[in-house]
Amino acid sequence: MLRPLAEDGAAAGPPEPVADLAAAVAGRERAHAPRWVWARTARLYPVLLRAGVRVARCHDLELVESLLLGHAGRYGEPRSVAAASARLRGEPVPDDPPPFADETPQGSLFETAAEPDDLDRIVEVHADQRRRMSGLPGFALLAAAESAGGLVAAELAADGLPWSAERHDALLTELLGPRPAHGMRPKRLQDLADRIDAAFCGTGRGAGRGTGGGTRVNPDSPAQLVKAFAAAGHPVASTRAHVLKQVDHPAVPLLLEYKELARLHTAHGWAWLDAWVRDGRFRTEYVVGGVVSGRWAAHGGGALQIPRTLRRAVVADPGWKLVVADAAQLEPRVLAALAGDRAFASAAAAGDLYAALAGAFPSGGPVAPRDQAKLALLSAMYGGGTGDATALLAVLRNRFPAAFEFVESAAREGERGHLVRSRLGRTCPPPPDGWRELAAAGGDRAAAALRSRGRFTRNFVVQATAADWALALLGALRRRLTALGPPRLVFFQHDEVIVHTPEPLAAAVTTAVHESAAEARDLLFPGTPVVFPMETATVDCYADAK
Repeated sequence: MLRPLAEDGAAAGPPEPVADLAAAVAGRERAHAPRWVWARTARLYPVLLRAGVRVARCHDLELVESLLLGHAGRYGEPRSVAAASARLRGEPVPDDPPPFADETPQGSLFETAAEPDDLDRIVEVHADQRRRMSGLPGFALLAAAESAGGLVAAELAADGLPWSAERHDALLTELLGPRPAHGMRPKRLQDLADRIDAAFCGTGRGAGRGTGGGTRVNPDSPAQLVKAFAAAGHPVASTRAHVLKQVDHPAVPLLLEYKELARLHTAHGWAWLDAWVRDGRFRTEYVVGGVVSGRWAAHGGGALQIPRTLRRAVVADPGWKLVVADAAQLEPRVLAALAGDRAFASAAAAGDLYAALAGAFPSGGPVAPRDQAKLALLSAMYGGGTGDATALLAVLRNRFPAAFEFVESAAREGERGHLVRSRLGRTCPPPPDGWRELAAAGGDRAAAALRSRGRFTRNFVVQATAADWALALLGALRRRLTALGPPRLVFFQHDEVIVHTPEPLAAAVTTAVHESAAEARDLLFPGTPVVFPMETATVDCYADAK
């Protein structure tokens, strides 16, 4: 079932049954390129993609409802069409279904359940959202960008990141030894486990080796390790790497190596390869706005945490290239544009922002001026203010008062329990239950709660606006890649993208990346002198990009 809508969101005609949904959508896309209104892109768009149909624009009712609820200070309330419609009608509001329980749609493009008035609810909720957005400056752009992000996320999952299973297996074999039998340690890990046990046994005070073929000190057991270190005369509070590095014991270097390799085996070993790589592609489900700041999350596969070692397995197809691009020093540049501090903005118009700010900091000391500038900026955005950062923050406050005051103001709003917003209106969650009572009680715990909330809101305004910018970049780049034809976005992480493209189009893709970054800047910060440079590399393998 399809139904046309007027500009104000009202129904512009009766529901129209179609025999072939994908064909009907494709035909209207070619003829009119409309903005499609549907309940949940993650549920419906994959069906169209499997049929070979892509759309240019959509309005994702669930994503937009979540943004609107957050703006109203009602973060976390049910956001489904059924819930939004129930609120409008004064009916009991149902909970949202589990997000990944079943993404298979019903028979209608717009259906979310089997009730006959679902299409009416879609129209009703969409019109209400347009009404609520009309009084919120910038929010329509945020809704469009978030909805475009939903399309990108579904396309990323459908296209997949080029991944060589052969290279991945070779890397694992090189680092861990041959693939072990199920439930067994790889050879390299077992060798290290034996040497760790022997190192403790060699102290004369350790547990020693057993006779059953295993080890008496299990390197996978923090409790056993803490006990073994204590028995060897080196009591430790934990087995975290930074703690172990302070201990002078022959087991420490072995244990640090074991931990690193075990992490690789557990998170991205052969089981991961079997589960997530098919037909030369790594595919996962991206969660648009999965973090409160607007950053994405991933459902399975660890798509946003590809280890540097395994980037050697990300390889372009023959005759194709990977164009890898990331925004240089994105969040400090966002702060410069947000604050409108002329001196800071002028510095941010340079290539290396930290180097441009270095002149404000003293030279000749143990810390280079560029590093001082970086520490001061990160402390301002993330709420640091102890040790060396205190003096550096004072320099930042004196030289760039507007930039410093911008984040300080956001921190004060947080400490008062108020909400803060990104450039386009993405809103932070309210304080947790009990926070106001704790903050009003006085004492050290209250002071700590206030500082924590202030640090959160200080960072939120910058990080959420950076997420706004990244979404605008994605939407602009997706449009340009569609015009080029075969190039595809295949990876996105906060401020980094990878495009898989035929080699002859690599230069055009690079140009599209830079143009899209400029367009995102102009959408969010019209007239700003701040530049948002993209560092790009055209490579055969992801590991060669940096």
